[in-house]
Amino acid sequence: MERYRLVFRRTGGPEVIDREPLGALTPGPGEVLIRHEAIGLNFIDTYHRSGLYPLALPSGLGSEAAGIVEQAGDKSGFAPGERVAYALAPPGAYATHRLIAAERLVRLPDGIDAEIAAAAMLKGCTAEMLIERCAKVQPGDWVLVHAAAGGVGSILVPWLKAIGASVIAHAGSQEKARIAADLGADHALSCTFDELAAQVKAVSAHGVACVFDGIGAASWAASMACLRRRGLMISFGNASGPVPPLSPLELARGGSLFLTRPTLADYVADPAELQASAARLFAMIGSGAVPIRIGARFPLADAAEAHRALEARQTTGSTLLIP
Repeated sequence: MERYRLVFRRTGGPEVIDREPLGALTPGPGEVLIRHEAIGLNFIDTYHRSGLYPLALPSGLGSEAAGIVEQAGDKSGFAPGERVAYALAPPGAYATHRLIAAERLVRLPDGIDAEIAAAAMLKGCTAEMLIERCAKVQPGDWVLVHAAAGGVGSILVPWLKAIGASVIAHAGSQEKARIAADLGADHALSCTFDELAAQVKAVSAHGVACVFDGIGAASWAASMACLRRRGLMISFGNASGPVPPLSPLELARGGSLFLTRPTLADYVADPAELQASAARLFAMIGSGAVPIRIGARFPLADAAEAHRALEARQTTGSTLLIP
């Protein structure tokens, strides 16, 4: 098997992604060498490539993958042959093999294969963080999930239903709204953002307790208008661009609203937090409460095409790159 990785030396469109061979890789103390079996594609990868989230160049891409330990360094705590996965690693997952700090790895339990792990680790730990530690959603709460058929949204919807929330899902097309309904959403909408607040309040007259918004600029005003008094706005992505500047007075005028812009890195900064988040995710998957939808698989060498599909909103669920 040829060993290679994908890099970019300048920011821009998918065409800036280049392939280069990997030399010899030997794990040092506390490191392991992984042979990737599946790599998760995430919107943040496009932010890095485009320069929205700047990186020192040249840089690798991708922060999430699953595979097999090929070599283990001293004091790593792992052994060759173990099945592992990771998320939130420094960019570099778009590769057949990579070295990684052992403290960022989680072991895969029986019943969780490499594709499910690579599809779910970053998005699923994000969902765990958003629902259970950020919003602290309670049974009976009405919530709104944007991009409900997408990578994070398709995990948020069934997870929220599993803990007893009432879910209004919003998606960009009737087809994607049907997917959200199949995932368990109580109401699945595909209206314009201008119409959204009225449709949400036709279902929950006072608005929703929480909005999960990974869209950004395009959905911002609609999301704020959907919240009930003292509701929580969780802005966790910029798929349509950064949100506009905000005065705290707007939160007061909206009904003493709360706003947070969480990142998973701050919720799994300690290795014990990462292990706990992954364990909760794998338990939800293993119980059948949270199905993981893999919408597309691309060969690793075709990562540029995968980026084009993701940015064109042509994907649903999780998208994988396969070495």
